[in-house]
Amino acid sequence: MPGRGLAVRTAEGEFLSVRTRHADENALLSLLSGDHAVPVDGELRRVLRGFEEAGYLTDAVPAPRWPAARRDVRLLGDPALTGPLAAHLTALGAEPRTTPAASPTTTEDLLEGDPAAVVWCLDGPVPDGLWDAADRLPEHGVAWLRCHREGRQAYVEPLAAAPGDVTSAHVRARRLAATPAHRELAAYWNGPRTSGEPVRLTVPAAALLAALLADDLARWATGAPDTTGLPARRRLRRVDLRTLTVTEHAVLPVPAVAPMPTAVSMPAAVPAPTVAPASAAVPTPTAAPTPTAVPTPAAISTPGKDG
Repeated sequence: MPGRGLAVRTAEGEFLSVRTRHADENALLSLLSGDHAVPVDGELRRVLRGFEEAGYLTDAVPAPRWPAARRDVRLLGDPALTGPLAAHLTALGAEPRTTPAASPTTTEDLLEGDPAAVVWCLDGPVPDGLWDAADRLPEHGVAWLRCHREGRQAYVEPLAAAPGDVTSAHVRARRLAATPAHRELAAYWNGPRTSGEPVRLTVPAAALLAALLADDLARWATGAPDTTGLPARRRLRRVDLRTLTVTEHAVLPVPAVAPMPTAVSMPAAVPAPTVAPASAAVPTPTAAPTPTAVPTPAAISTPGKDG
């Protein structure tokens, strides 16, 4: 920066000012540009050490190779999306195979050929129940990724790779719970519906959706960490097909609900005993009358003797 010293642009797009103190800035720029003929003094060595400790002089990490055990990727759905997706996956080292238009109806059909991952792309809404069987793929150790279009919006759902990850049924339940227009949304999914002027998936829009899917799948296959934003397994991405704007929304699995208990017949309640009415008060017996005192008999005089 003229008159303000040097600055570093980070991988996140931020700018950091560099205080070189007594180091020669032109010599530093030459060294950082690969000119190793520049003599390095103590000040330049100090600044270079600071760059190394901050991680700005590390060599570029080569992209990890796609593991052989995860190369077999089965693609289902509309060719407008599976075509560019197959091209991306092939370039990344995977071996995609596209299934004909007929939709598998069972989990066993989807597991045919022992794929490491299944990706299903629809150029339209998801009919009710279409992805129910595919939602069970993570239980068999198969990664499950999908996208679909609703009018001029498209949705890239989170990758499910293990039991407990977010499935398509979870996404539908969360979306219905998050909108006051849940009845209208459910009716839109299940049809019938008309959109007036036909909505066509453009080539740039299809390429963007395919790139998002391929990146999610490559990170899963190679174990690459999520660098920014929400975790890939907890992220629903909404793509505005008019502007190709991508927004992220957190989404969590829906906990299993315990079934309603079966009604148990209970024995008839025993009626409470009725309280007997209070009986008439028993009269307290009156005290027996005190017997009349017997008068003491008069003294009997002893007859006197004669003379």
